[in-house]
Amino acid sequence: MWNRLSLRGHIFFLLFSLVGITVAVGLMALWYALRVDGIMTTVVNRSTAAMRASEELTIALVEQKGITTYYFQDRDPQWLERLSQKNQNFRQWLDTAMKGDTGPEGMRLLQSIDTSYENYVQARDTVLERYRAGAEEEGTALHKLIRSQFASLLDLCQDYRHIHETALARSNKDIAGQLEAVRNASLATMPAVVVLGIFLAWVIVRMILRPIRQMADQMNVRPGVPLRPDDISDLGIRVRGLLDDVDSTHDQLERSQESLKQSEKWALTGKLAAGVAHSIRNPLTSVKIRLFSLGRSLRLNDDQKEDFEVITEEIRHIDGIARNFLEFSRPPKLQIQDVDVSDIVESALTLLRHRLDSYEVDIVHNRSEKSLPIHGDPDQLKEVLVNLLINACDAMGRGGSITLSAEKGYVRPMGDIVTLKVRDTGPGISEQHLSRLFQPFYSSKEEGTGLGLSIAKRIVEEHNGTITVKSRLGEGTTFTITLPAQEKGTWHRFS
Repeated sequence: MWNRLSLRGHIFFLLFSLVGITVAVGLMALWYALRVDGIMTTVVNRSTAAMRASEELTIALVEQKGITTYYFQDRDPQWLERLSQKNQNFRQWLDTAMKGDTGPEGMRLLQSIDTSYENYVQARDTVLERYRAGAEEEGTALHKLIRSQFASLLDLCQDYRHIHETALARSNKDIAGQLEAVRNASLATMPAVVVLGIFLAWVIVRMILRPIRQMADQMNVRPGVPLRPDDISDLGIRVRGLLDDVDSTHDQLERSQESLKQSEKWALTGKLAAGVAHSIRNPLTSVKIRLFSLGRSLRLNDDQKEDFEVITEEIRHIDGIARNFLEFSRPPKLQIQDVDVSDIVESALTLLRHRLDSYEVDIVHNRSEKSLPIHGDPDQLKEVLVNLLINACDAMGRGGSITLSAEKGYVRPMGDIVTLKVRDTGPGISEQHLSRLFQPFYSSKEEGTGLGLSIAKRIVEEHNGTITVKSRLGEGTTFTITLPAQEKGTWHRFS
């Protein structure tokens, strides 16, 4: 069974054995301590009270004898009063002893003391009566007779004291026996604990420390660097060094692969953009001019007008694709000026009014203040907003609503900002698509080029701003554009 256990099993077995033995000895010592405390509390308190009562009874009895003798000598009535007091003291201590926990044997002796004391008091009172009556010879004879009663009564008090002294000695002996048992148990478990400790140390050295030292020696790729005495620390340092090297190599490889992919994409984009610029856009311009002229000169019926509009829209779509490629390969220079975000929103909504109506989309425009001034290129910022609105319409299909919210705020490290949120009620974006949403050429739409959001992100970042997206499937999507403002505002928290 021992050979079937793993290294962890070996260590846990030895540790549990050591802990179990230690706990068992500790519990046994605690049990004996509680038992000794019980014995001491019960026996010692009881015996101490009984011995005190026995001592007081003896003292009161001896004092009564002395007072009686003094009365016989001088016949002073004051001695009889003192005798009465001592008699009451004796009774009080006898009652106290009987009410205490004295045990069966002690109670029997107390009852004997009570009976003997009653007989002694009656005989003594008879002697005192004879002396008061003048019959001294008869009183003297009776006085000699009660001496044996006094001696017997005194012996009973001493016996009562003796049984409690014996009980106290017996309890001390019992306590000594308990302590001897605890000592023997401790001595018996010490060898087992020592053996288990040595065995545990052997297991740790042979199965842990020695393999660790061997691994550290084999990993010492720099012979000039001495090994540390601490095997685990030395191995940990070397393992961390290897992991750092692996992570660094992995990061470099990922960066190289990403750079290679981006280079390929940029090269392909350059070629496509040049081809589109020279081969497509110029003819498209001529086609658009001719269509515009035909649209003004021809008289078309409803079906022909619908076909004409479709042709015009498709040509505009092709022109937009070409423009995206050209803009991505050769970004236009920003024309920075003072502009109001609310004006940009209104301009974009006016431009897309026909598309929004055709999609039957409800637009909600909220803004916290009338004026939201920034420094920026209004045309390019409008392009960003138009791109987001078109994407929202495409995602919702027909119907739904788009909420635009603009407000001032403050966020570190940008300072005063203006935030513009575009929230739709579409189906949302999965986490798989969300992480790659701003990558060039990545699109979840079949007819998309994957450049719209990438261009939007570049434009916002050129304005020293940020664009973020939050979305959940079935809960819609929210794009948040953050741009530096012209004036200070209040602290802004992103929800």
